[in-house]
Amino acid sequence: MGAPNFWDRQEEAQRVATEASQLKQRIEPIIAIRKEVDDLQALVELVEEADDEEASAYQEEIDKSARGLQQRLDELEIQSFLDGKLDPNNAIVSIHAGAGGTESCDWAEMLMRMYTRWAEGRGYSVEVQDLQEGDEAGISRATLRIVGLNAYGYARAERGVHRLVRISPFDSNKRRHTSFTAVDVIAEVDDDVEIEVKDEDLRVDTYRSSGKGGQHVNKTDSAVRLTHLPTGIVVACQNERSQHKNRATAMKLLKSRIYEKTMDEKRAEMERFYGEKNEIGWGNQIRSYVFQPYQMVKDLRTGVETSNIQAVMNGDIERFIHAWLRAGCPSVRNKNYETEE
Repeated sequence: MGAPNFWDRQEEAQRVATEASQLKQRIEPIIAIRKEVDDLQALVELVEEADDEEASAYQEEIDKSARGLQQRLDELEIQSFLDGKLDPNNAIVSIHAGAGGTESCDWAEMLMRMYTRWAEGRGYSVEVQDLQEGDEAGISRATLRIVGLNAYGYARAERGVHRLVRISPFDSNKRRHTSFTAVDVIAEVDDDVEIEVKDEDLRVDTYRSSGKGGQHVNKTDSAVRLTHLPTGIVVACQNERSQHKNRATAMKLLKSRIYEKTMDEKRAEMERFYGEKNEIGWGNQIRSYVFQPYQMVKDLRTGVETSNIQAVMNGDIERFIHAWLRAGCPSVRNKNYETEE
């Protein structure tokens, strides 16, 4: 990067700069932890040489430092599980309301808010690439692009069906309703991943972007919908005012979905070979969110649960993601997880 002609080729230079930034983000925490361990070791040696009164004064500082160090070590351990080829990539999160009308649309919007809060809490940026509002409330579908190191590695833990049980605010009789929303997560593929999409295999539709009235109305057909005829995959993008930019984004999203479909087929073939039955689909419910008659969020894959529903809906889903990642690592597959509050 220090070469005089480094920026002559902008795209290549940007790729290298991004890779360098990702490497720094991986290495710098390890260097920082090593320094903290050395400092803590020096403090322990001081305590061993000090009298009882001085040792007591240092002990609280040692305990506090050790607890903070353990938390950061746990995070590093989790990152070590993200060893997949696409784990460091950005994530494309699609949310689709299930059967249930307005209630399911409202649940889909709640999940979109939860993932947005989670991503922002991790320092990721979130872009809404496609949004279809519900007829009365909420959303029927949404596509989010989460940008940041290991965004896909973490977010893929959320792929599946999410179930909500609550007294519906849309029911005048105050009855309890059950709603389902499907969440799909794919990795944003880099340009160096070769995915061939022929022009004759594409149907391109343009339409006006949806949104609020007034100055927010888009007066041109800038939104783009691409249909890949061989696979039936449909993607759309409407977050840019330029049709050209929306088409470029939609094409990148389409390639990501085609790549993920290819990987799904390979995984399904391996699962059949080994006798597994874990297919990804609407029938594969991964988590239940119960608001009434009691409060509990439980991950059905790992058994991790919490009664702090408000925190979860505000984006505190790390416990579920970490447990899923640990369960997928052979060395800790049989670990028992205690309930976290």
